[in-house]
Amino acid sequence: MTPQRIAQIEHDQGLDRPLPQQFVVYAENTLTGRFGISFVTNESVTTVIARAIWPTVLLVGSATLISTFFGLWAGIKGAWGRGSLFDTTSLFGSLVLYSAPEGWLGMILLIIFVGTFHWFPAGQMSSNTGQTGIANVLDILSHLFLPCMTLVLGYIGEYTIIMRSSLLEVMGEDFVMTARAKGVPDRLVRRSHAVPNALLPTLTLVFYSFGFILGGSVIVEAVFSWPGLGLLTYRAIQDLDYNVIQAVFLLFSLAVIAFNLAADITYGYLDPRVREA
Repeated sequence: MTPQRIAQIEHDQGLDRPLPQQFVVYAENTLTGRFGISFVTNESVTTVIARAIWPTVLLVGSATLISTFFGLWAGIKGAWGRGSLFDTTSLFGSLVLYSAPEGWLGMILLIIFVGTFHWFPAGQMSSNTGQTGIANVLDILSHLFLPCMTLVLGYIGEYTIIMRSSLLEVMGEDFVMTARAKGVPDRLVRRSHAVPNALLPTLTLVFYSFGFILGGSVIVEAVFSWPGLGLLTYRAIQDLDYNVIQAVFLLFSLAVIAFNLAADITYGYLDPRVREA
């Protein structure tokens, strides 16, 4: 980096101006999507981020949907059969998975399924063999399985615990006992009265999880070398690529804010008590 090049970068970034003007330049560039150039690849930061978004959406989005479905199902089944073998086993497993670090889970899966059985590839998103069509889809799915499974195992315990707790609370409400006293079949009480009301508190958690889709999972993507925003963030921090770091953290924050806002609006629409308040 010659002094002339450093001076040019400072001028382009507005760093040679007074501090108030620097903030104005930063705000203008942020609102117009001009985040500068990556110090590592010499590409536009927007281009670098756009290339990493869809792998993250595929990975974290798939894991969120799968863990949400099975976590809520396990929480409902466990709460409705409180004290059963399924409830005890699922609660214990959920507590273990919820407390396990995702990076550690990923390494355990690598040891078992890659190092021992050689069933899946160790990392990346594809084998880069020029495959097309169904063969390419199957190749991506085989690379997706382990990182997706790691995130599913990390998320599912949280959904199970919260759904179970919420449903147990609803089961003690007067309207549930009234429905049972009127002779409503147990399955209808659960499907039409208990579960819909128990789902409301978990709605915020679901939206909150979707808000982190764009944020990805830095540790899991780094463990499996998955080319998404998480790995991009990890490498940008290692390489001190400040423009990329600034842009991805801004993107993560906006995603979380947007989904939290959507959760508040949707919650108010679904729960009449919130609307009345």
